[in-house]
Amino acid sequence: MKKTAIFLADGFEEIEALTPVDFMRRAGIEVVTVSISTKREVTGSHNIIVKADRLFEEVNYDEMDMLILPGGGKGTENLEDCEKLADLLIDADKKEKYIAAICAAPRVLGKLGLLKGQKATCYPGNEEFLEGAEVVKGEKAVISTRFVTGKGMGASIEFAAAVTEQLLGKDKAEEILEKIQF
Repeated sequence: MKKTAIFLADGFEEIEALTPVDFMRRAGIEVVTVSISTKREVTGSHNIIVKADRLFEEVNYDEMDMLILPGGGKGTENLEDCEKLADLLIDADKKEKYIAAICAAPRVLGKLGLLKGQKATCYPGNEEFLEGAEVVKGEKAVISTRFVTGKGMGASIEFAAAVTEQLLGKDKAEEILEKIQF
C-alpha cells in the first residue's frame, strides 16, 4: 500500500488539504495528516478546525511514498517558516520521493530549489518563487517527474487525481474520477 503525508499548518486551505485526503483514501492510499505545530488541532484559512492524525515528530517519513503541501496564504507562510519541514523536503528530494504542492505551496518547493528543471503551476502571483521551474499557466495540475503541482482550490480534484496517478497510475485516478461523477 502506498503511503502519503499531508502537512497542515494554521491557515491552510481546507479544500486543498481534504480533497486529496478523501480522493487518495478512496483509491486505497494510506494518508496521514500531519500537524507541523505542537498541537493536533489545526485551524484552516476559513476557521475550520481539523484534527491531524499525527504531530510532525510522530511520523516515520522513510515509510512515506509522497509528501504533500496544501496552500492557503497564511498556511503556506507557516509551511515556509518550518525548518524541520524544509529539511524533510530536501531529504525526500535526495531520496527521489514524490512531492506535491498546490496553490501557493509550490513556492515552498521553489524557494528550496526543488523545482529546478521541473514543469510546475501555482496560484497566480507566486510564479516568481518557482525558482528554476518551467511555469505552466493553462493547466490545473501538472505532473513533472516526481513532482505534482496544482493551481488552487478550484483545481483540488484535478490535483488529487494527479497525485493518485503518480502513485497508482492513470487507470486508478480515472476510476476514482468516474466514481465521484467528475
